[in-house]
This record gives sequence, C-alpha cells and structure tokens, in this order.
Amino acid sequence: MSNKVSVLVAGSWGTALASVLADNGKQVLLWSRNEQQVKEINEHHQNTRFLGDIELSPLIVATSSLQEAVEDADAILMVVPSSGMREVASKMRPFLKKDALVIHATKGFETGTLKRMTEVLTDELPEMDAKRFVVLSGPSHAEEVIRKCPTTVVVAAQDLEAAEAAQDLLINAYFRVYTNPDVAGVEVGGALKNIIALGAGLTDGLGFGDNAKAALLTRGLAEIARLGAAMGANPLTFAGLAGIGDLIVTCTSKHSRNWRAGNKLAQGLPLDEVLAEMGMVVEGVKTTKAAYELSRSFQVTMPITDELYNVLFAGKSPQLAAQDLMGRVRTHEIEEVANVATTNWLE
Repeated sequence: MSNKVSVLVAGSWGTALASVLADNGKQVLLWSRNEQQVKEINEHHQNTRFLGDIELSPLIVATSSLQEAVEDADAILMVVPSSGMREVASKMRPFLKKDALVIHATKGFETGTLKRMTEVLTDELPEMDAKRFVVLSGPSHAEEVIRKCPTTVVVAAQDLEAAEAAQDLLINAYFRVYTNPDVAGVEVGGALKNIIALGAGLTDGLGFGDNAKAALLTRGLAEIARLGAAMGANPLTFAGLAGIGDLIVTCTSKHSRNWRAGNKLAQGLPLDEVLAEMGMVVEGVKTTKAAYELSRSFQVTMPITDELYNVLFAGKSPQLAAQDLMGRVRTHEIEEVANVATTNWLE
C-alpha cells in the first residue's frame, strides 16, 4: 500500500486518527472545508479548536480540496458526521480509486433513511465492492489517542482481507486493532451507546449516584443488543469493544460530548442551547430519534431510548422520565438475555 492516506474531516477524531497514521509513517492528507483550520495545521501543526495545543506531526498536511485529498489515495478514512456522510461520499466519488480501502469511523444513523453508514456508502459509491467497506469503532476518545494513551479498537468488514488491511494500516504500540466480521453489530453498537451516554449524563446531573448509572449501562446494553439482533447483528459483538467497551468509556468519561450534553440537560438547559454551547456534533441526539423510529419499525422494546426521546423532543422533564423508568411493569432479566442471544444466530 502507498504511503498516501487521506482523512476526512479534521475534527477531533479525524485529527487523532491522522496522528496515528503519521506515527505509522504514512503521509496523511487531512481534509477540511475551513481554510483557517487548514492554514493552522500546515503552518503551526496544531488544531486548537478541537485538540488544544497538541503538536501534530509534520507528516500531516491539511487541504481544503476534496479532489486533492481523495485522488490517488490508497486508503480513505471517513470521519464525517452522520448527517454529512452521503454528501461527502457523493462528492468524492469522481476522484476515488476503485480499489481504494474505504474506512469509516462515524457513529450514527442517517436521519430520514435510518441507514447505517456502510449502507450510505454503498448507495453513493456503487462502483466499489460494498463487502470491502470497513467500519472502525470501540472505546477511543480522541483526546487520549492524540496523547498516545493505550487504546484498543475494532475494525469490521464482510471481507476479512479488507478488515486486515485496515488493521495493518492503523495498529501500532499504543493503538491496538482487532478485526470482526459483524459490520452491522459494530455500527449499531457504536451508534446506540451515545444514547445511553446521554442518559448517563442526565443521571449524574440529577445526582442519582453510581447504582443508577450501573443499572442504566446494564439495561442500556440490553436495549442495544435487542435492536442490534433485530437488525441482523451478532449479539456477541455487544460484549466486545464496539459494545460494552465503547459504552463504558462514553458513559463515564469527562471527554464524552454525549455525557456532557446529558449533564447540561439535567441542569434544565433547553436542547438547542445545549447544542449551541457544545459547539461540536453530539451524535447521540440524532441517534436517539433514529433509534426511537427503528425500535418501532422492528417492534423492539427500548424503554430508556423512549424516555430520552421524550426528554429531548417532547419536553418531558428528566426527573419524570427517570421516575417512569423505575415504575415500569416488573419483568425478568435472564430470560430476556437468553432470548436475545438466540435470535437469528442460534436457530
């Protein structure tokens, strides 16, 4: 594989992944629409808006030209917000090598279509082999990866060779990469954990304590596995890095923008004000709406998602949402887990 690898776009996670690639000796083109950001990265080797005063490798070169970024690149890492994935994929199509390795690290569903990101890529890049699209996920805050903190992630593709190519491209002494064939499971786990992180921020903001958070994470994982299995995922994937691993880090870390957004909502701030104050994409908000709609489409019960939807979009108070969750009709735990574990996979 050539040393030219491109990363789209220059947010916190895109820049952190560009840094991983540069540490692996790759010449990285980092694409951004923001000319001022491009200038700062090229002249000062910093991306202060997203990563403060961290110094970036000189192997990372920024560009505002999508054509320059994509043309002749042997690998493209797409770290685009879910709302922009279709547009960027469509615009890069004329410049993309047909045998390029396409990896995405976006955690969310497309609003309206409710499609996963590899499904969006399949729509917009019909000349490419969809089995070779790779998804990267797992517990990986950009703020820690950029400082070379030990991090472990997973890459999934239907084509094992493509997953292993992504693994070889990214793995190094501090960034360990596993492979997984369950594309749907890795994408669903990475997206839905953001909903539970919003809930964790809410419960912490309301002062509910560790017991409540542990319950939220556990029952949240059950919801993720329930919907994931209905969408064709292997339930065992949710016991791994893209499931419980990502769930833990996103629900417990100060770096989690979804946790921070939930925490601000608990303080009584309206959603629009919270999002404006964050200044970055909070994928969990749109994902909550998508999961709410998906749960109805697949006839899957998701009480935590339902209550968060009501808080975000129907004006329900966090206190009343928590009260209604605790007051649900009694049910079993283990029988439900057994039912999910056998769905589609052990029949």
